Amino acid sequence: MVDVSSKRATRRVARAEAVVFMGAAAFRALREATLAKGDALTTAQIAGIAAAKRTDELIPLAHALPLGSIDVRFEWKPPNRLRIEAEARTNARTGVELEALVAATVAALTIYDMTKALDKGIAIERVALLEKRGGKSGTWRRR
Repeated sequence: MVDVSSKRATRRVARAEAVVFMGAAAFRALREATLAKGDALTTAQIAGIAAAKRTDELIPLAHALPLGSIDVRFEWKPPNRLRIEAEARTNARTGVELEALVAATVAALTIYDMTKALDKGIAIERVALLEKRGGKSGTWRRR
């Protein structure tokens, strides 16, 4: 684990995304909220938030952080994609990139779980850091 004890705590923000691709029937059922398992978007949002809070338990060398907020949002990307964006915020000695990435990934896996009965070909196409702010390295944005 990297020693961050001598670093100053600063405000840090990170945004990450995951994109889930599925067939038309699964996409329609997800969008119309007619899945047998229930409300997939709310379930995925809660799963992403809960996972972000446990990032240090999932990633062996990650620091435990006092998270100020985690937000998980969804965007429909027709024809058959759901974009998930997660944003994590803290005031700490190290960044929250992993927490944002974990939130987006677990939310995507939850969507997969809740729609897999309708489509065996679902794919999580992309998980990526979009932006990080704060700390010694400042701001970084994916282009």
